[in-house]
Amino acid sequence: MADLDEIYNSKLLELAAHIPHSERLPSPDATITAHSKLCGSTVTIDLCLADGLVTGYGQTVKACLLGQAACSVVGSSIIGATTDEVRTAAAEMRRMLKENGTPPTGRFAELAVLEPVRHYKARHGSVLLVFDALERAIAEIEAKQSGTHADAASA
Repeated sequence: MADLDEIYNSKLLELAAHIPHSERLPSPDATITAHSKLCGSTVTIDLCLADGLVTGYGQTVKACLLGQAACSVVGSSIIGATTDEVRTAAAEMRRMLKENGTPPTGRFAELAVLEPVRHYKARHGSVLLVFDALERAIAEIEAKQSGTHADAASA
């Protein structure tokens, strides 16, 4: 099991101190808030998509260091990402944390810094909040574009 020094390292502190896109967008395609009841962390994201690409992103992060670090990596990598890249990164993060899978690759590879968190189940929710919000926002936007409800799109 990873010790706390391995999790709360200087790289995570650096990421948490510099969260990109910390401004809210004036007219996003979707705004989603994700909240962890376990730790009290909250992440609100604004997302703009055009032709399946992320063209705008803003976030307000009120989370622990681990949640802040995840938001920092996502914020620094998300503009220009495809919805498939975002969904793949979310799935890879869940597998990494919950099934001892390999860390995300590609544009979101820096999320590997959070790999030691897999040993601390109580921290998984905070790390995954940004992805929960992103997946809901993408589903909402795609549903609007196709004329269906977001609930149907995410089912």
